[in-house]
Amino acid sequence: MSIRLIVKEPDPVLHEVAKEVTKFNANLQKLLKDMAETMYDANGVGLAAPQIGILKRVIVVDVGDESGLVEMVNPVILEREGEQIGPEGCLSIPGINGDVRRAERIVVEGQDAAGERFTIEAKGYFARAFQHEIDHLNGILFTEIADSVYEVTDRPERGDE
Repeated sequence: MSIRLIVKEPDPVLHEVAKEVTKFNANLQKLLKDMAETMYDANGVGLAAPQIGILKRVIVVDVGDESGLVEMVNPVILEREGEQIGPEGCLSIPGINGDVRRAERIVVEGQDAAGERFTIEAKGYFARAFQHEIDHLNGILFTEIADSVYEVTDRPERGDE
């Protein structure tokens, strides 16, 4: 495993749509491990492959609750319910936060490292993290959809993505 360099805005890769993963092999497993290690090293709660310059539909999420680390390949949101608005940050846009409207509850379907399909129901902050990371796969940054964007001076420990 190794820590990867996190791509920063305005790198154009952050605005591109990631490609579906079709090969489930050792390279994908290494990518997932590297992404998790990179996310933890940066005190993040989520990371999408485009954030390390790889245009593949791969995310990792760990909001620090009982759900633990979730690795998901080719994630798709199947259901959205309710609404929440809250602060978000991004490892690719340091020093900036924004208030973003998201669904309160979602159901996400994806694949694991072996290609097996699974679904997750996520609520609250966990749902917010998934939506943020899936937006990255579609070339969307939180600053483009935020109700307001503002500078922050201190980055909380694992508080914002």
